Amino acid sequence: MRKLVYYVAVSIDGFIAGPAGEFDFYPQCDDMVEYLRAEFPETMPSHARPHIGLDGAPNKRFDTVVMGLNTYRPALDIGVTSPYAHLKQYVVSSTLREPADPAVNVVRTDPLGLVRELKQQPGDGDIWLCGGARLAGELLPEIDELIWKRYPVVAGTGLPAFAGEFRPRPFTPVETLEFSNGGSVSTYRAAE
Repeated sequence: MRKLVYYVAVSIDGFIAGPAGEFDFYPQCDDMVEYLRAEFPETMPSHARPHIGLDGAPNKRFDTVVMGLNTYRPALDIGVTSPYAHLKQYVVSSTLREPADPAVNVVRTDPLGLVRELKQQPGDGDIWLCGGARLAGELLPEIDELIWKRYPVVAGTGLPAFAGEFRPRPFTPVETLEFSNGGSVSTYRAAE
């Protein structure tokens, strides 16, 4: 069965974006960028891939992406209607009326049901939960793995990694890799 993996950038104080959805405040470094490009090429948006040497690069880990409307919106704001054309794309939104692109599936209700169905389907990779906070909170019971790209910056406020009900769920640390900017990539698996 395929896994749901919440792969996301996070500040050291637990925010995935600023209060207005900002995500450009994470300090970058070459060794971390190269690692992420090599290990997670499919998480780079389709429109950026040719500019960073990933045009035609095969998917290594994921074949499907699930995201909330606020995660999808930055692409729409720059005229990109299919940000991950190399993946099956699902946007969970009760307010987005029509998909801006036929390659994007809009899911209006029951994200848990969607993920449970996707997990049962055959595929060439896992399911990437791209964001956002409310959707991650709703999908917490189905998240099998967390991959946190933790950057050495304090946001102070913004969108937390999870939003919703108080619902503690244990995860087991698997691996942490550290990079020259003090950032890290940590993997956690849902505790049995």
